[in-house]
Amino acid sequence: MTGSLNELVWIGSTRRDLSEAPVSVRKTMGGAIRTAQQGGTSELARPMRGDLRVVMEVRDDDEAGTYRLMYTAKIGNLIFILDFFQKKSKSGNATPKADLDRIRWRLKKAREIYEAETRRR
Repeated sequence: MTGSLNELVWIGSTRRDLSEAPVSVRKTMGGAIRTAQQGGTSELARPMRGDLRVVMEVRDDDEAGTYRLMYTAKIGNLIFILDFFQKKSKSGNATPKADLDRIRWRLKKAREIYEAETRRR
């Protein structure tokens, strides 16, 4: 994959949250983000379900637990990094409702940012 990279837009505290993760997790997530910037999809990325199926989720594990990164596959030429967190629950794979609500709100914000950028052009 060559050419220009799609621009990243970090929503909320996502960039700071990711910067505080263990190095191995940052490398995994960074690789998935870079692949998305180049127009591809990391083998670790999976679409979320339901109304969030336009959001890609990347999971990684280390000795401290499971980490999740959510990003838009693409809105226009922008990739929005929506959320990053360490999964706290010890049982089940389901994403907690509070996290899903935050992701929905941030996706809405991403669409608003894109629409505002489009109007400016």
